[in-house]
Amino acid sequence: MEIKVVKQIMEWNEDVSAQVRAELSSHNICLINVMGSPGAGKTSLTMKIIEALRDKYRIGVIEGDIAGQIDAETIKGMGIPCVQLQTQGACHIEAMSVQHMLPLFDLDGLDVLFVENIGNLVCPAEFDIGEDFRVALLSIPEGDDKVVKYPLMFSTCDGIVLHKYDMLPYFDFDDKRVEQDVLDCNPKASLFRVSSRTGEGLEAFLTWLDGKIAAKVKG
Repeated sequence: MEIKVVKQIMEWNEDVSAQVRAELSSHNICLINVMGSPGAGKTSLTMKIIEALRDKYRIGVIEGDIAGQIDAETIKGMGIPCVQLQTQGACHIEAMSVQHMLPLFDLDGLDVLFVENIGNLVCPAEFDIGEDFRVALLSIPEGDDKVVKYPLMFSTCDGIVLHKYDMLPYFDFDDKRVEQDVLDCNPKASLFRVSSRTGEGLEAFLTWLDGKIAAKVKG
């Protein structure tokens, strides 16, 4: 079965996110917006989430990329319903595009829908796509100044993952500084130190994620 590829429809975002949220709520589906820079490890973390929670929740994925469908093919290879959204140069996903993709899923057969947003720390933070909550990744190789440089991204997220944490010894990255920066801009956010490669910190993050999903799905 081929992967469906959808081109982003660039229309005004106002009110559409509320429509997306209402439609998914009518099916008791939790929508999670996963954001981060290119190479932060969004797909690898999503795969770990799928492996851990697929026996408990019925999961679908929207893979956002400017072009290509490499990540969608990876997720599809896990037997998960996945649609590729190509933005054709746009630096973010809009609610209108998510709305147009929902009919491509069997909504009655889903509990959770992950949206892997475009790799970018700026634009995706500005657009509500109808998500129930947001997760932002900051990988160790990116540097410890990103919360200060891109405050909107980290101030609007419910969970923040310091990803590729096993690489901390090899980079000049002050995770305590980042923790304080997060506390300063978003004291309600939950911060996790995670390595998808070694599994470090995954259990705590997955427990938090499971609780957030269950609160929505079981209502």
